[in-house]
Amino acid sequence: MAMAQGAQGLQDMFTVPHTVGRVLCCMCGVSMAPNAANMCVACLRSQVDITEGLQKFVTVLYCPECGRYLQPPRTWVKAELESKELLTFCIKRLKNINKVRLVDAGFVWTEPHSKRLKVKLKIQKEVVNGAILEQGYVVEYTVEDHMCEKCSRVAANPDQWIACVQVRQKVDHKRTFFFLEQLIIKHNAAASAINIKQMHEGVDFYFANRSHALKFLDFLSNVVPTKSRHDKQLVSHDTKSNTYNYRFTMSVEICPVCKDDLICLPQKVAAGLGNIGPLVLCMRVSNSLLLLDPQNLRNAYVDASQYWRVPYRPLLSSRQLVEYVVLDIEHDRGVGSSSGKFALADVQVARIADFGKNDTTFSGRTHLGHLLKVGDYALGYDLYGANTNDLELDKYKGLVLPDVVLVKKSYEEKRQRKRGKARPWKLKALPMEIEPSAGGKQDEEKRVGEYERFLEELEEDPEMRSKIALYRDAAYREQSETGSMTDGEEPPSVPLEELLADLRLEESSRAESEFDEDMDDS
Repeated sequence: MAMAQGAQGLQDMFTVPHTVGRVLCCMCGVSMAPNAANMCVACLRSQVDITEGLQKFVTVLYCPECGRYLQPPRTWVKAELESKELLTFCIKRLKNINKVRLVDAGFVWTEPHSKRLKVKLKIQKEVVNGAILEQGYVVEYTVEDHMCEKCSRVAANPDQWIACVQVRQKVDHKRTFFFLEQLIIKHNAAASAINIKQMHEGVDFYFANRSHALKFLDFLSNVVPTKSRHDKQLVSHDTKSNTYNYRFTMSVEICPVCKDDLICLPQKVAAGLGNIGPLVLCMRVSNSLLLLDPQNLRNAYVDASQYWRVPYRPLLSSRQLVEYVVLDIEHDRGVGSSSGKFALADVQVARIADFGKNDTTFSGRTHLGHLLKVGDYALGYDLYGANTNDLELDKYKGLVLPDVVLVKKSYEEKRQRKRGKARPWKLKALPMEIEPSAGGKQDEEKRVGEYERFLEELEEDPEMRSKIALYRDAAYREQSETGSMTDGEEPPSVPLEELLADLRLEESSRAESEFDEDMDDS
């Protein structure tokens, strides 16, 4: 140990300290640390300009309609002011920038309306005798307005489209289109559409590119059972260059079966589904149909290809629902009496319209045993008094139809006192043009009533709500209830935790400042 310390001391003793010598600048005579050029930094910059040959002023083209910049030769780039994408675009527009080493880049603030962009660059380059010089300079970009080809075509003729998707459903209500509209908004599926028109039996979507229409068509087939047909029309033809310009039309038909419809399955379809039914209820519509037999809780899924192979229409639709009151209910405790969220029960019901007129009651079997109790109201199909002209039903020999098929619990009486009042949530809507043939006072009143029933259906069905986006209504003001609900539970409503915030920037900053003030007070 002592020998090691001695050796270390001898080594330190004979180490010669190195001193860095200083030289005089060959230009101005200032004392400085030596470098390869033997010149100080000030003299080196006065003799050599590494920004020589680099662009200081550049002109860029900007489309004011779509907010994109032209990246020559024909590419248009979407970029916000002072964004990373815009900085990359500006640097790529500089010529000979690859001859120097770029160290740093950033925007210099300019007025948004000045049509000027300023970027400060810091570059390095090897100069005299291998010395590396670093220098900063500012590049000024002049922004000139120039409409892109797509926007100029739309501005010249708004009806100039390349592909059109015509969505139709042969039913007498708009429930499917209300729900489909919310799915399109949530997934931003119609972002590429240049125009949307509401027609008599559906909606037309216009696109400037055929690929956008095909992408939208693929989205529709993933959310509803559809079948489509493609047609094209020759617009112009250049014989010299052998180019053709077509207009493409895609006709889409949505399955006419909707949620809560009563269906009589054809014998071939029922046999293929394991002899289910034949009377079944449609419980859910997505890219396939969920069918439920209310007599034994058996269910089956039918996809679009299966449906369109043997199509069928509803026996009764949701517009023909009748309101009943439950007089007696007896739950089935046998094997297979419950499945998922349904439970079998034997009920005795009477029509609300018969109260005070007759004592007619109906007995039947229902899948709503987990929901209903004596005194509740339910909506169902009155097969006892319905006039059904269905060819598939006539093919079943000896089939005994039930007097009533209950579909869902009714909250109509409880909703009467809340109808007309504002809701704490709202839905967004697509910017649609309404064709004159699709409008009218009666049609508008019918549409308003159907939209109100659609909102009530959203309140009752959490699974349906989970597929779309509901937003808080900033204009909603909670009103104090003067009277209390004395007849049981309140009708279903949307929980506040399911709502999305639809706040503007100034509203969010105001909320943050109020939060900071509360924290300071505490």
